[in-house]
Amino acid sequence: MAGILSAPAGDLPLFQSYKLPNGIEYEQPLGLFINNEFVVGKEGNAFEVTSPSTGKVIGRVHEGAVPDVDLAVDAAYRAFHEGPWSKLAPNERGILMNKLADKFEENHLLLASIETYDNGKAIQLAKGDIAACISVLRYYAGWADKIHGKVIDTGRDTFAYTKQEPIGVVGQIIPWNFPLLMLAWKIGPALAAGNTIVLKSAEQTPLGALVVAKLIKEAGFPPGVINIISGYGRVAGDAISRHMKIKKVAFTGSTMVGRQIMKAAAESNLKKVTLELGGKSPNIVFDDVDVDKVVEWLNFGIYYNSGEVCTAGSRIYVQETIYDKLLEALRKRAAQNIVGDPFDENTFQGAQVSKVQYERILNYIEIGKKEGAKVEVGGEAHGTQGYFIKPTILSGVTSDMRVVQEEIFGPVAVIAKFKDIDEVIALGNGTSYGLAAAVHTKNLNTAIETANRLAAGTVWVNSYNQYHPALPFGGYGESGIGRELGKEALKNYTQIKTVNILLQ
Repeated sequence: MAGILSAPAGDLPLFQSYKLPNGIEYEQPLGLFINNEFVVGKEGNAFEVTSPSTGKVIGRVHEGAVPDVDLAVDAAYRAFHEGPWSKLAPNERGILMNKLADKFEENHLLLASIETYDNGKAIQLAKGDIAACISVLRYYAGWADKIHGKVIDTGRDTFAYTKQEPIGVVGQIIPWNFPLLMLAWKIGPALAAGNTIVLKSAEQTPLGALVVAKLIKEAGFPPGVINIISGYGRVAGDAISRHMKIKKVAFTGSTMVGRQIMKAAAESNLKKVTLELGGKSPNIVFDDVDVDKVVEWLNFGIYYNSGEVCTAGSRIYVQETIYDKLLEALRKRAAQNIVGDPFDENTFQGAQVSKVQYERILNYIEIGKKEGAKVEVGGEAHGTQGYFIKPTILSGVTSDMRVVQEEIFGPVAVIAKFKDIDEVIALGNGTSYGLAAAVHTKNLNTAIETANRLAAGTVWVNSYNQYHPALPFGGYGESGIGRELGKEALKNYTQIKTVNILLQ
């Protein structure tokens, strides 16, 4: 866990001067962001934030609880129904969103450095996250004045049309693996559609969202449009899921917590729910590939972001005729990854986000070994400080093993061989998840057939982890409900009204 469960905030200020390991100095907000102001929590508590790179506490933030969620929802409700946000023309919403994107650009290095500081990810990857945030915000800014209904011909005596209207106050709960990118994915379509927001950041990584809150105010968003709560999922997240004035909730995180959110939504006001959940994605390699090229994508598919990616290509299936050759090449490539100081521009794999996650991953490696898997590379901690784990490959696995069926969420790949397309489709579809997959082949027919038969929301061909704001993203099965990104995401944040006029 990020820090202590709860403790009195005492004299904790609302802002504090921070100096990051790369020398950047800035003012870090510590309060809850409600109605465009930073405030202390109503219950007077705070929790610690830990740097995964050192395992040491780097600060405390004010903790939000049920009364704070109530205040944030009331502010969002007023902004939607009474405030200037409700009177803005759609293109004016787009202008504000572009201004926020400008703020991200102006503070690109700062935001990336904060991500590296409290998440542990490599700075080179964090910079990529912020660039992606900017792209998403600009993409949805462009949609703000292009959301419209239709005129439907129902006969000469009537005039009928539909409208796509915003839902109202929406709740959003984001994860710790991509703190700011998931914030952008969530607020982008919600704002474009005209909703107001109460967002809870992950308790492990609250710092970046609070700096973005400051940028939101600087960009000119009216009070109450975006409210940001730092708090624990079991308290603040549950309150968002159950709140009667929140009409829609979006969550990214584990399948287990997704079930709890869906249950809470049903038990309250049947609010609309979208869930982007776990994955155990197959990464399939046919024998006609260039081995040297494909191992780069396999390496990127599993070790990107320290393996803490819901789409991670954690199950690698290789056609038997090239299995030995590819395994040897992948073993060498994984050993070349630079693991360590995330502020070093050469580092590819930083720390795991927390001690809990670190220990969970190491435990899964032990489970794999007990189940009969062979450690081809890695399989242990890296260094003596912080939460680093060596890139790991487990071979000799079978489909009934836990390391094959369960999401590890770390730098651990399992690898197995297959004979033909029918066998690998059965293997690829052999879990309860269906978030992503990849196919590597030079044969277009093989690529299309495999992609069509895989039960996955995204299938990459000859690549991995390639995202674009215009491409819908989401899962099949226990990997979630609904889609993020693209035009499809707007459906999550609008509702259709039909108007049928009898002509006199």
